[in-house]
Amino acid sequence: MTRSPAALILALGASLLLGACSAFAPPVAMPPTTAPPLDAPAHWQAPRPGAAGTGTGAMLDWWQQFDDPVLLELIRTAQDASPTVAAAASRIEQARASSVATGASLLPALNANANGRAGRSELATPAFGFGSVNLQASWELDLFGANRAGRDAAVARLQGAQAGWHDARIAVAAEAAASYNALRACEALVLQTQADERSRAETARITELAAKAGLIAPASAALARASSAQGRSLLAGQRAQCDLLIKSLVALTALDETLLRRQLAPRQAQLPQPTLIAVQSVPGQALMQRPDLLGAERQVVAAAEDTAQNQALRYPRVAIAGSVGPAWLRMQDNSVSGNLWTIGPLQVSMPLFDAGTRKQNVVAARARYDEAVSAYRGLVRNAVREVENALVTLDASERRIEDTQIAIEGFDASLRATDARFRGGLGSLFELEEARRSALVAKSALVELQRERVAAWINLYRALGGGWSPTDDTGSAAMASAGEPKAP
Repeated sequence: MTRSPAALILALGASLLLGACSAFAPPVAMPPTTAPPLDAPAHWQAPRPGAAGTGTGAMLDWWQQFDDPVLLELIRTAQDASPTVAAAASRIEQARASSVATGASLLPALNANANGRAGRSELATPAFGFGSVNLQASWELDLFGANRAGRDAAVARLQGAQAGWHDARIAVAAEAAASYNALRACEALVLQTQADERSRAETARITELAAKAGLIAPASAALARASSAQGRSLLAGQRAQCDLLIKSLVALTALDETLLRRQLAPRQAQLPQPTLIAVQSVPGQALMQRPDLLGAERQVVAAAEDTAQNQALRYPRVAIAGSVGPAWLRMQDNSVSGNLWTIGPLQVSMPLFDAGTRKQNVVAARARYDEAVSAYRGLVRNAVREVENALVTLDASERRIEDTQIAIEGFDASLRATDARFRGGLGSLFELEEARRSALVAKSALVELQRERVAAWINLYRALGGGWSPTDDTGSAAMASAGEPKAP
């Protein structure tokens, strides 16, 4: 049967259309461009601290509640000097610039052109002059959303960069506070070690006199001298630990060490005392206050938009151009002027063959999305672990402090009694040294527990997001035109 030319054309067009649909079909399933679910457990396993009337609002000024101006100043200085915070601020500016640039692709591009020419091309022709000024516009219609997806990906990355800036500041604040807390605990141990060293030295002096008088054996005097030397060694080692902590604060704050030591002197050996933080009973609600989780979530959204953009780039692209402007022409005594304008060309670009490049770009983008989702889920699990660890440490330290204080009272009473018996000639130096070691260990354990308790509160504060909220400045696309971020 003979077919008409029109029927052949329709058949050919239909086959081309079917082939194009097959060629442009997504090689992988398109991911959702919405935020992934926060897969957090239904409740906490560790006991939560009770603190009526506290919550996110109280966490915003939690550092001020320490009532320690030295700590506040160190945190501020450390944040100002931190290269991590500076790098995070730089990433915000880079992401903002990228967001503006990709958003501009949705709008027409406009250029101004001016040109002029004068001369005579042949001897027989008169001289002439020509000039024009025009505006040229071009616009890609973005029928399949490639540019919109690129813009949305850039906005998501800007939101993630903003959240990263907050996370960096919270991390630096927590690091500075932890170092400060460790230093104050170290100074408290120095005071205890100093008292112990003086007691050992006095015992050695008395024992030496008694040995010279023949009242006790020379071996007891040797043991007392060894104990005194050990006390001096412990004191020197403890002071060295404090010096190392000061060095770390110098590196963290970029302050001159002499100035820092002078700044630290007024509150020597006084551990900061934090206020309680209420932990929301639903882990998902508590973790929504963490900026690093929002940053990871925005990376997932950006990766999904990248996948959509790469898929859209496989479809035809349509662009239109045009120009308008005045022009004039003069030849000898004659001249003419008017407006020139053009509409077009209308350009349609259809990818036919690229050896699979665009298709594999979609596959790679989808793989990056899967990677971002996996990283986000891992970060959620790690966030739960950090909160649980802080809660467990906090609960354990609270329980142990009371028993340690009871132990200190008992060991102190035993040391006083043993020292009295020794000075009265009824006790041995071995018993005195054993009692002294027990008392020192118990007092050191109390200081360490107090440091651990404060550190647990600091870790809990950081694990709960440091008082940050998604509504601070990262919750909407309007950030693309926002100014500098606010300090938490």
